[in-house]
Amino acid sequence: MKTCFKCGIKKPLSEFYKHSAMADGHLNKCKECAKKDAQKNYRANIKHYKEYEKSRAMLPHRIAARKAYSKTDAFAISRKVSMQKYRNKFPDKYKATTAVNNAVASGKLKKESCMICGMTKAEAHHTDYSKHLDVLWLCRKCHCGVHKFLIGEGNGNRTDRNFL
Repeated sequence: MKTCFKCGIKKPLSEFYKHSAMADGHLNKCKECAKKDAQKNYRANIKHYKEYEKSRAMLPHRIAARKAYSKTDAFAISRKVSMQKYRNKFPDKYKATTAVNNAVASGKLKKESCMICGMTKAEAHHTDYSKHLDVLWLCRKCHCGVHKFLIGEGNGNRTDRNFL
């Protein structure tokens, strides 16, 4: 048994991370407190950690590993399951996206430049998924920005999102 210096609760050694520099070979802070501190640090330095993870993801060996994994059966199965979950969770969104893709392919709907920044590579943004072909054309960066703004404002209902 050992007492955590953070929460002051006496716990078995299995509730403490191993640490060779400590006299008993375990950290003086319990796993629960250590996890809380790690989460607090991550939230306080989120910008740093996001930049770090982004640069880490672009390392050549990680890119190669992702590329190799994308060619495996495990990836194909995982992607299929994931897509099915998405379709079940967001049927309206899936139908609207499919309708736009089909309309663009058939020539019924013409892709346009981003209505915010003018970038030529744009994607469809729906303000109402029941109106399948009523879309705004936004580049990826502006589209993410619009959704980020919408999530941060209002109560998250679709009715709050009709500002564009």
